[in-house]
Amino acid sequence: MNWDEAKGKWKQMKGSVKTQWGKLTDDDMDVIAGQKDVLVGKIQERYGIAKDAATKQVDDWNPPVVVDDPNPQRERDLQRERKAS
Repeated sequence: MNWDEAKGKWKQMKGSVKTQWGKLTDDDMDVIAGQKDVLVGKIQERYGIAKDAATKQVDDWNPPVVVDDPNPQRERDLQRERKAS
């Protein structure tokens, strides 16, 4: 995952992050703002795990591709297609 892109598309990615790590709060999401190191730290904090384990979770995480499509229905359709495959 390209974390420079993640910063630019963070608003679109928040839902996927919340799905993966449900203990993260909306305030956490605002602080993370697409920064991998901050995400790792928040996962450590919320789940009480070691940095290495949190880093592995983030590295293994495969977020859906964020499409620069102003049509939110299109994005939902793409996510459904990914889940079905």
